[in-house]
Amino acid sequence: MIVIYGIKQNLNPIKAKMSDLIHRSMKEALGLPDDKRAHRFIPLDKEDFYYPDGRSDAYTVIEVNMMQGRNENTKKRLIKSLFLNLEQQLGIRPIDVEITIKEQAAHCWGFRGMTGDEAQDLKYKVEV
Repeated sequence: MIVIYGIKQNLNPIKAKMSDLIHRSMKEALGLPDDKRAHRFIPLDKEDFYYPDGRSDAYTVIEVNMMQGRNENTKKRLIKSLFLNLEQQLGIRPIDVEITIKEQAAHCWGFRGMTGDEAQDLKYKVEV
């Protein structure tokens, strides 16, 4: 699951395209299938979104939540792909993007009535 935060005046007009770009990066770096998209956009009022000096109102925070198992190079490839796609396609400079990957053990995930370690029918590999 991906959670994206930004100032609503900037985020709302581009969130559909941003979702496409994020999913493209997830497919390329992690091998996720087309139908494995879970994005949550949190548009905030400017007065509710504090961010570091030197950033513009395009500042965007992307939290990637996923099961443990991807190796370091795979995670770096994902981060670099996100920076590249957002800059090339939306004009959001890397200085205005913060990305964090939050990993949890498979048994900490719950979906379709089971825990992640019980799922045997995933259409993608976790250990890449």
